[in-house]
Amino acid sequence: MSARIAALFRHPVKGFTPEPLARATLTAGRAFPCDRLFAVEDGPSGFDRAAPAHISKTKFTVLAKIPAVARIITRYEDDIGVLRAKAGGREESFALKTQQGRAGFAAFVADMLGEDARGPLRVIEAPGDHRFMDHPEGAVSLINHASLADLGAGGGHTLEPLRFRANLYLEGWPAWSEMALDTARLRIGGAVLQAFKPIVRCAATHVNPNSAQRDFDTVGALQQQHGHSFCGLYLTVVEGGDIAVGDAVEIAP
Repeated sequence: MSARIAALFRHPVKGFTPEPLARATLTAGRAFPCDRLFAVEDGPSGFDRAAPAHISKTKFTVLAKIPAVARIITRYEDDIGVLRAKAGGREESFALKTQQGRAGFAAFVADMLGEDARGPLRVIEAPGDHRFMDHPEGAVSLINHASLADLGAGGGHTLEPLRFRANLYLEGWPAWSEMALDTARLRIGGAVLQAFKPIVRCAATHVNPNSAQRDFDTVGALQQQHGHSFCGLYLTVVEGGDIAVGDAVEIAP
C-alpha cells in the first residue's frame, strides 16, 4: 500500500490548539517533538515532577470534559518558551517556563471557562522526557484520512480531522486498513516507527474544534458501524530521523 504524510501536528498544551508543522525530527524512544509538554490541572491531579507517572486525562482541562476549551486559541513559540493565547476578545502572552507565566495562563483559562472548570486550575510542565499523553506509551499518534471520511459518511457528517488530535495524518491507505497494521513497522522519511496499539476513542472526538460544540457521536458511530471504539494507531519511534509533509509511508521489513 502506498501512502504519504498529508499533515503533521503538535499539541504543546494538552487539550489546546493543534499546531501544524512542515517537518519534524523524531528521536528514538521519545515522544513527538514539543507535544503535550504542558497540561492544565482541573483541580489537584497528584502529579509528582520528581516521580512523573501517567495521569488520566480527566484530571486536566481537556475537550472530553470541557468542549469550551476549543474556544481558546493558542500558539507556542518553543524557542522562547512563550504561549500566545486568544479568546473572548483578549489576546495575551505567557512565559510558560516561569511560575508567573504559568499562573497567568491558568488565570486566563479560568476566566474563559468559568463554571465549566471545576478548578482550581494550575499549569504544569512535563519534566525530562515525560509527556502528558492519553496513553503511557503513546509517543506518536497516526490517523488515516480515508477512515475518517468513511466514518463520517456512515453518520452523514463530514468530520474535521483535527478533532482526533493526531501527530501524523496519512493519505493513500484504504479506509480502516491501518487496523491490520497494529504491530507493523513503518518507514516515514528518515525515521522508523513501530505501531503497537489502536487508539481507543473518547468523547473528546465528539467536539467540533471550530465551533467548540459536541456535534457528532464519534464513539457511538464507531460502535454502530464497526463494533469497536478504535480509530488510529499509537506508535513508538524505533529509529530517529527527519519526517516531513509529503513523505512516503512504507511498511518496513
